[in-house]
Amino acid sequence: MTCQYLIGELSVRLQQLQALADPAVAPEVGRLLAEVEVSPLTALASVSAQALTLTDELCWQSLLRGDMAAFDAQARILAELSQFAVGARLLSQR
Repeated sequence: MTCQYLIGELSVRLQQLQALADPAVAPEVGRLLAEVEVSPLTALASVSAQALTLTDELCWQSLLRGDMAAFDAQARILAELSQFAVGARLLSQR
């Protein structure tokens, strides 16, 4: 996989997450998105791990609020992000 492909795929997933994120968390997702777009390939593993942690936290917040629609959408992104990061060998299987 090329570096541009990895950056593009990770960016798409972060953009999807940013669209679903609580306004208080959206800037953090935006920070990760900006980091992906300027980071070298070696930094993508760290950004991927941070994105997974943040998405997991968003899922838990949605569950605590009882917002099943948000949870469902965020969990879907979490699964896709995890599968992508493992498949691209950015992270080992969790």
